[in-house]
Amino acid sequence: MDCLFCKIVNREIPGDIVFEDDEVLAFNDINPQAPTHVLIIPKRHIATLNDLEEGDLALVGRLQYVAARLARERGFAEEGYRVVMNCNDLGGQTVYHIHMHLMGGRRFTWPAG
Repeated sequence: MDCLFCKIVNREIPGDIVFEDDEVLAFNDINPQAPTHVLIIPKRHIATLNDLEEGDLALVGRLQYVAARLARERGFAEEGYRVVMNCNDLGGQTVYHIHMHLMGGRRFTWPAG
């Protein structure tokens, strides 16, 4: 498989890892859009949100839990933060391995940008 994020999970290429457990890996984004910009991914390859199955509900919940935990640990949970998941090309997905963006440390506006 030629998936960038799978290569980070398998340690074939480096990643600035900030959290890891049996199911989830989190690492700093190489092109941060905020003072904190962490990507949170399942270790198991799932290409898009459209590929999720009912059995993946706990895994997606775990991604959200890790985002909230990292926000607390980094000290911006109470002030606020943004969590985003993109799906397919028009949704802004560039790596086809589901991932959650945790961004904090600045004020965000709507629409996203």
